[in-house]
Amino acid sequence: MGKIGFSLLLALALVTVGTSSERKCVLSGSWKSSLGCRMDISELSKAGAFSGSYHSVAMAPKADILSSPLHGVQHNANQKEQPTFGFTVKWQFSESPPESVSVFVGQCFTDDQGEETLQTTWLLRKEVGSPGADWEATRVGTNIFTRIK
Repeated sequence: MGKIGFSLLLALALVTVGTSSERKCVLSGSWKSSLGCRMDISELSKAGAFSGSYHSVAMAPKADILSSPLHGVQHNANQKEQPTFGFTVKWQFSESPPESVSVFVGQCFTDDQGEETLQTTWLLRKEVGSPGADWEATRVGTNIFTRIK
């Protein structure tokens, strides 16, 4: 391989490195879950904090669409291409079921085509009447969110 071939390979490698850094996953915006719920996340603060709303269909009584507030933080907001994050949702329903709150943790990914997804794991804790009912108070699950364009 001559100097020209080596120069072309080096240039291609530099372009590839430059392209991957442009594929930074951005948490703010609107997202749809694999369960059909929608989430709107505000712009992140310099410290990585954010707020927003979670519009639930799957958990809402009678399939009403209800909005619940969410608050969270993204790790290394300005440094990582595919950052980790966490947030809480205080569920608000029109009827009065037991009080419940969920915590989500996850990571924001961007694939080779520039499509962003949020891979999350969640815990939902509902209010129970006694310590003996604690076994039924917490649910665990996963959810994948895709950006709404």
